[in-house]
Amino acid sequence: MGWSDNLLVRESRLGATSARIFAGVRGIMLGALAVAAVGAASSAHALAPKPDPLPQPVAITIGAGKAAHLSPIGEIAGRLKELNVELTVVDFIRYADARTAIATGSLDMATVGPADLPILLSQNINNIVGLMGAGVSPKFVVTRNGVDIKKWEDLKGKKIGVAPASAVWFQFAAMLKEVGIPYNSFTEVKIQGAAPNAVAALKRGEVDAIVTWEPFESQPVAEGFGYWPDGLDYSKSEAVGAELGLIVATREALTTKREAVQRVIWAYLEAVERMNASKDEFARAISKYQGIDETTAKRMTTNITLGNFLTLEQMQRQAKAFHQFGVFQKDVSGELAAVYNEEFYKAAAGK
Repeated sequence: MGWSDNLLVRESRLGATSARIFAGVRGIMLGALAVAAVGAASSAHALAPKPDPLPQPVAITIGAGKAAHLSPIGEIAGRLKELNVELTVVDFIRYADARTAIATGSLDMATVGPADLPILLSQNINNIVGLMGAGVSPKFVVTRNGVDIKKWEDLKGKKIGVAPASAVWFQFAAMLKEVGIPYNSFTEVKIQGAAPNAVAALKRGEVDAIVTWEPFESQPVAEGFGYWPDGLDYSKSEAVGAELGLIVATREALTTKREAVQRVIWAYLEAVERMNASKDEFARAISKYQGIDETTAKRMTTNITLGNFLTLEQMQRQAKAFHQFGVFQKDVSGELAAVYNEEFYKAAAGK
């Protein structure tokens, strides 16, 4: 799922931005990424009791991407109806579009990228509040069969397809910075449009590898023309981390529809716990939500752990890194505490 292109930076800046990332001083990455297994243990919880229905129906509109880690969104409308919350889901292809829609007041809630709060703050927009993360997953450089890539150094001289200014691009770029691979040591092929274009380019042999998101990471493997090099997991970037998404709401919704928002988060967590407990249930939900076959969906469940693993400290590391990358004109890490509120998540999780 991408944040994507010109809503963040003009394409003409991307080449210069890439160069600045890898020409700067080492050591901008702060802290360490918690291993997903450790995070899973610390995130385990008992769901709070089912809330009472609201006295009157309240309408909530949420913008959501069609991504595997967001498939719980497709499972909660019925439960929310029992709680007198009328949910309308608006589909978005890119995080950037959902971010823009909620920033302009068209939505009550949205699923966006884990760095979208820093992006909004860098644009002087502070009316959007982060509530919880969506899940974590390793992220591999998807490589075409016949291309030998085992370690980061093997990327040198290859053609790598990327989605400019997407969430996965930032993860990938940050990881290369940390492992000391110059960005100009390979040929970057900017692939515009939807992620299937990247899969098609890989299949045709126009690129050696791609950096993309699910289900397009799994598609080349499932169809037998690509593989995941075990050593090239760029979710381990200390600056960006392994988080896949973020659930946010407008300040207005948190004021005027507070109890409805709380019930959305509770219903979402109920679905998350059910899917984490059963890979078959998770695969069924992905297949239904994304309209893909269950074989591909089942493959996707092996790596994704749903739930809230995102921390304020991780977002602050992202914000600092992006400022030093030259993407943000100012360091907004100090402003993030005012726009990240885990109160709703903790109440729903029974914490």
